[in-house]
Amino acid sequence: MREIKLTDIEGVKIGHEQDRDGATGCTVILCEEGAVTGVDVRGGAPGTRETDLLDPMNLIEKIHAVLLSGGSAFGLDAAAGIMQFLEEKKIGFDVGVTRVPIVTGAVLFDLMIGDYGIRPDKAMGYKACQNAYDQAYSEGTIGAGTGATIGKYLGMEYAMKGGIGIYCMQVGSLQIGAVVAVNCMGDVIDPKTGKIIAGILNEDKSGLGNTEEMMIHNYREQKNLFHGNTTIGAVITNAKLTKAQANKIASIAHNGYARTIRPAHTMVDGDTVFVMATGREEADVNVVGILAVKAVEEAIIRGIQKADDLHNIPAISNMK
Repeated sequence: MREIKLTDIEGVKIGHEQDRDGATGCTVILCEEGAVTGVDVRGGAPGTRETDLLDPMNLIEKIHAVLLSGGSAFGLDAAAGIMQFLEEKKIGFDVGVTRVPIVTGAVLFDLMIGDYGIRPDKAMGYKACQNAYDQAYSEGTIGAGTGATIGKYLGMEYAMKGGIGIYCMQVGSLQIGAVVAVNCMGDVIDPKTGKIIAGILNEDKSGLGNTEEMMIHNYREQKNLFHGNTTIGAVITNAKLTKAQANKIASIAHNGYARTIRPAHTMVDGDTVFVMATGREEADVNVVGILAVKAVEEAIIRGIQKADDLHNIPAISNMK
């Protein structure tokens, strides 16, 4: 097993666009030839687009882009820019008079920092597609991870900076990677040690607290925890998968969330995972699932490690 770049997967491109004043942005993963795609939504407060198409019972077999966006439900507007970009390139489902790009996606809530009036829109989605062709991708406080934060049980005053992480690996000729925008209500755990590496700050902000312990201690309190959450991501592989298998892999990939985020899949998180398969390599579905979980774990850790401070929200990279 060796680490590779996500763009080493043939046919896959990724681009970001963001506004740091608004503390928001979007990330697009393009597959011009189409990818068999599945999804699993586990959180209780999701914001998604075109996920019904991914049901194995429905017509569409392949999609052309996955959008990961900030801006809460407003951020779904960025998909219009992706559709315009792909239609101009004559990419999409052939309906005779034109081609309709199939763009699915999910959003996270990042309106609590920066200028909440700035949201990912059609222009930002279009620009993210251009960037997928024109520049190498980055991680951290960029794209959908620009306004991401973590550890928000006590509000933004005690939160830390999240971000977007990308990790990809290759075993033989099988390639699999993950892109995750980490914006959870809970803390982030290093699965190798079981220790909290980032999340809610303690009372004097000198170190880390423990969200789960706080929530358990205060179990009688009906706190309004909607401070802005949701971790969204996509697994991308060159494996040959059916839609049903892609949906199953998406379900399995959520184990990566559970191993690195505590608590995960709460009622105030819209945790969502997509799986995109380009169909070039035969592989055991169970092995694809194992590797998907590993890729998601690593992507989440990288998203935290690569983030930098923004609008007075501290990142792990700048803490003593």
